Amino acid sequence: MRTSSPVLKYLLEKDVQVSKHFVVAVSNLSFFKSLRIHSRFLEISCDGIAWFVSWIAFIWLLSSKSLYQMQVNMLFGLILDVVIVAVLKALVRRRRPVASKDMLTIGPDKFSFPSGHASRAFFVLLFFAKLYPLHIVFLMPVTAWAVSVAISRLILQRHYVLDICAGAAIGVLEALIVGLLWISEETAFSIVGFVTEETVDSME
Repeated sequence: MRTSSPVLKYLLEKDVQVSKHFVVAVSNLSFFKSLRIHSRFLEISCDGIAWFVSWIAFIWLLSSKSLYQMQVNMLFGLILDVVIVAVLKALVRRRRPVASKDMLTIGPDKFSFPSGHASRAFFVLLFFAKLYPLHIVFLMPVTAWAVSVAISRLILQRHYVLDICAGAAIGVLEALIVGLLWISEETAFSIVGFVTEETVDSME
């Protein structure tokens, strides 16, 4: 990522410094090794491929008419997230702090801005907080998960602070867009019927 703007250059340099200081501080903790292991699980839990596969399987296996509208709108949001993040990464082309050499990691691309994990995590959080509200008992662990995913990106040195903040903001924006373009129940039934190749009648 190249920039001729002194202000932006200064901001990016500070971003790198703050991110490095955070990693150094965390790495000095006695439970850092355990923290990294948990961070790897969080990374997998918010991976784009894992979400797509599991969500389509969720629609396919749990064939409940009462859930179709929620399921289709979530899928729409996940697709929107991939498109927005991919376009921004291709335009900005900011390199990751450390290139991943871990073969167990599910295919991270080489660009850092914005964080796709953060955008996805906060989109899911806002989706279940505002668009399809969960009971507070279920929303609390979703909130903890989203925040933990964002922090784990720093711990694993996949992103800088600004990448994560931008990702979280994009996730919120995506939830607003999905809310504005909320897919109707009838359309959701048609989409599910097309995907599963079954006739789905609207709920009376």
